[in-house]
Amino acid sequence: MEDDSRFTEFVAERANALLRYGYALSGNPHDAADLTQEALIRLHRAWSRVRRKEDPERYTKVIMTRLHISAWRLRRREHLAWALPETPLHDALPSDDDQELWQALEGLPRKQRAVLVLRFYEQLADAEIAELLGISQGTVRSHASLGLAKLRSAIAHRTPAKRSTP
Repeated sequence: MEDDSRFTEFVAERANALLRYGYALSGNPHDAADLTQEALIRLHRAWSRVRRKEDPERYTKVIMTRLHISAWRLRRREHLAWALPETPLHDALPSDDDQELWQALEGLPRKQRAVLVLRFYEQLADAEIAELLGISQGTVRSHASLGLAKLRSAIAHRTPAKRSTP
């Protein structure tokens, strides 16, 4: 019973952060909610083991990342288009100032997006990202480089050129 109350406390404290992480991975609030829910279900099954040995939040984020990768492997050829809602979901969605970046991030291939989210949002090292995604560190660096170049290009094309006044 004590384990259940600790799990409930963990979910109450960290659910919004996990939802934001899911959004950063998927770019879609529905997929983010699904990732978060499925990861918390799996965490609950392993709670007694994880709580004692590991950081539960990190464990949950690893589950979410692996679920996200599995989903895009299954849907590799399918491209779902979905517009963001008008009202934010309790700070889970990016602010208006960040919309341009998030829209550009949505245009990246899933592997590049996952690498950039893990590197810049989660602040993981290349070795950790490589281990998490099951790819080499060189591939991580390649995906990061290509993804950043595409982001720069996409943002440059969306931002109107500022004209200097004489």
